[in-house]
Amino acid sequence: MTTELENYQTSVLNAFLTKDGKLKNIPSQKKKKLVVLEYLVRKLDEKSYSEPQINQFIKQYHEDFCTIRREFIVNGYMDRDAGFYKKREEASWTKWQELK
Repeated sequence: MTTELENYQTSVLNAFLTKDGKLKNIPSQKKKKLVVLEYLVRKLDEKSYSEPQINQFIKQYHEDFCTIRREFIVNGYMDRDAGFYKKREEASWTKWQELK
């Protein structure tokens, strides 16, 4: 099963990322979107980011930083408090592996 999940994750990332790691577009299917969001959030450190800092991080991968930043919050990858963003514990993330 793990191999099947890893294969799915790899195929989604190959479909939505360019060779240099930029996001071609944001997937509309929830499961695929979560694979991409998890990939991006794993690149963040465990520190607190100001809104301009998180925007700059996201812009390295895609120009629509507002949507991706909102998706990070909605799907439990990050918390926002007083204008600062922090990566949440992985246990609280929405799990794409559990979606059909």
